[in-house]
Amino acid sequence: MKLAIRHTTRYSFKEPVIHALQRLRLTPKETQGQKILDWEMRYDNAQLELEFDDQNYNTVTLIAVNPGVSEVTVTCRGTVQTEDNAGVIGRHSGHLPLWSFLGQTALTKPGPKLRALIRDVDSPSEETKLDYLHALSARIREGVVYQTGATGVNTTAEEAVIAGHGVCQDHAHIFIAAARAADIPARYVSGYLMMNDRIEQEATHAWAEAHIDELGWVGFDISNGISPDPRYVRVATGRDYRDAAPVTGISFGAAEQMLTVDVAVEQQHDTQQQ
Repeated sequence: MKLAIRHTTRYSFKEPVIHALQRLRLTPKETQGQKILDWEMRYDNAQLELEFDDQNYNTVTLIAVNPGVSEVTVTCRGTVQTEDNAGVIGRHSGHLPLWSFLGQTALTKPGPKLRALIRDVDSPSEETKLDYLHALSARIREGVVYQTGATGVNTTAEEAVIAGHGVCQDHAHIFIAAARAADIPARYVSGYLMMNDRIEQEATHAWAEAHIDELGWVGFDISNGISPDPRYVRVATGRDYRDAAPVTGISFGAAEQMLTVDVAVEQQHDTQQQ
């Protein structure tokens, strides 16, 4: 499937910026089942400083905001070819060893409520890990209702379980916490999803991946109850959201800022004009 993507991020600062750096993880990965046909990034009121691959093989773009401005726009646009591999990404790659995805982080550390949520999912054997992970995904989706606006980027997995609702980020963190507790390496994925009912969206998407010896990394979209198919585009991975966040940064002289995001993902047919 050929997917055309447009992603626009706007910062509006209450006061003019003295100095600001923004770290962007907005370039899709070249991985099994996914090929970048074209991709460009444009910055209004900012300049490219550096581009590099981080420890998770995420492409990181560092930009400097022009001094004195009160608004910055970052626009990404491109086309990605995807295939259906039933969510299987395959062998582990990256600078981090596989065991580093077994340790809990501040966002994934399970507490009593999370442990209680998954208690009725039978512990896996080496032969039943895949079935266990599918059952785990279903249990989380059942116990934590999808609801926007109720949680934030700093909400932990335990807090989301206590609240009983959350978004795709929360579902991913809960799944990762539970998988790691079962001694299964797991990681966070940020990216894009082509929706069946609309093109325009207000946010990127997030899901999780777990590592099974005979398959490698396998994806689980807990919020939608499926493994990723050709409608999904992987952008960044990490131990939790903070490793894979689309945009992070620091600023001086502009303590308050408002961030708005516009995303459009649609299938592109060969007969369409660019």
